[in-house]
Amino acid sequence: MVFMTDSRIPLNKNPAENAIRPFAIGRKDWIFSQAPKGAHASARLYSLIETARSNRTEPYTNMVEVLTKLPSTNTDHKLDRLLPWNQGETIPM
Repeated sequence: MVFMTDSRIPLNKNPAENAIRPFAIGRKDWIFSQAPKGAHASARLYSLIETARSNRTEPYTNMVEVLTKLPSTNTDHKLDRLLPWNQGETIPM
């Protein structure tokens, strides 16, 4: 009944399910990693890519920028600027 009081709430949960589907499919693939560290690394990279997508940032460009600038990031402010929702160019979804 909450959707009756707030018009921003969708009538169904399809958009939310579509947003998490790629991550759920990836999770199945991590079962077959050769080592726990490899599975954790894959999950972290996948998380970065999906976060970039959900924030309408081109994932490859985002990853290049993050991995290039991360070693010289020494303050919270600089680290915050690397988050996908704080980066400049966005892509249409």
